[in-house]
Amino acid sequence: MKSHLQAFLQYLSREKNVSPSTLESYGRDVSQFLDYAAGRGVLTADDIRKPLITLYLGGLKAAGRAAATINRNKVSLRAFFQFLLKERLITVDPTLEMEAVRSEKKAPMVLSVEEVERLLAAPDLLTPHGLRDKAMLELLYAAGIRVSELIMLDVGDVKPSLGFARCSGFGGKERVVPIGVIASECVEAYTRDSRDKLLREDKDQPALFLNSLGGRLTRQGFWKIIKKYARETNIRQDITPHTLRHSFAAHLLERGADLRSVQQMLGHADISTTQMYSGIARANMKEVYEKHHPRAR
Repeated sequence: MKSHLQAFLQYLSREKNVSPSTLESYGRDVSQFLDYAAGRGVLTADDIRKPLITLYLGGLKAAGRAAATINRNKVSLRAFFQFLLKERLITVDPTLEMEAVRSEKKAPMVLSVEEVERLLAAPDLLTPHGLRDKAMLELLYAAGIRVSELIMLDVGDVKPSLGFARCSGFGGKERVVPIGVIASECVEAYTRDSRDKLLREDKDQPALFLNSLGGRLTRQGFWKIIKKYARETNIRQDITPHTLRHSFAAHLLERGADLRSVQQMLGHADISTTQMYSGIARANMKEVYEKHHPRAR
């Protein structure tokens, strides 16, 4: 069955153009299920039936896995078996009529404006790595782009003189986003004073943000960078590479930006995805009002 999994992942990469992180999730979810099935004597994909999948997902729930994780496994398995049915490798799709697990939508974790300012001020601008890190952090907060979009930027994708960046989101969809004066200046300083020092031998490397070996910085590399600065600035929240994107959206809405414009900047296909930031903005505005209005208490 693992050969079917490899064919499935190749199909997703070639035909569906899914992101590397999504591809990794599909592969991990399906592989773990196939190992579970094999452990129960089910060795061919056509012998897998709905009760086995239900039992597997029940085991995930019993192990304390979050509803979101279980739903992601369902999505992975459904896509896998739909592929097998399409390729006539199975005769019955065992994931038909499987319901999603209801999960509470948690508000995304955002930083305060003061915390963001501390984080953005952390890099040492006297070093090539510090200039790079400053440019990345400022760009993430200024444009609200995903970390996967940030690391895939090439040199020509950011136009500091014009104040915009061109990035590719899910499914290869391109969008142009404003980046503001400060981020523009930081990217310009990095490309002028620091990038060549990181470039090393491969002078044809198109990536904007480089690692210590002169190659394209990875998502994992950026994760380590932002965690380091969070520790150095005593930010106690467990921030992730997505935290500045969440903060970007919440802070814009706090200050009166309309939901549709924020949706376009974030690259959300559905405005309901963007609406999750509205509650954060309303809560923060209430806190500001109660703190500063003389008649609030």
